[in-house]
Amino acid sequence: MVIKSILREELDNSRRMKERYEQELSALPRGSLVKRNIKGHEYYYLVYREKGKFKSEYKGKAVPDKVLHQYEEAKNLRAKYRKSLSQLKKQIRYLEGVLRGKEEI
Repeated sequence: MVIKSILREELDNSRRMKERYEQELSALPRGSLVKRNIKGHEYYYLVYREKGKFKSEYKGKAVPDKVLHQYEEAKNLRAKYRKSLSQLKKQIRYLEGVLRGKEEI
């Protein structure tokens, strides 16, 4: 019984962490900045998906380094959060399966 209560506590912690990661993901700016070379000139576009479709939004010829850095950092954080979310979802499924069993642990 003691082990089951520890597993339940771990399941609750995992669910809370999953919610936090999802909140952090939704707070990040969407998409990423892409530099395109058109007829020898550089242009910046924000690319993202909306309702399953690819969207591209013109941002200008020059984008401040601060903005470039912000989108690069958001891209790295998004990848980190998605990887952590994937691991947490697997852990939650496993813990739910273990706790579903009727035998005492």
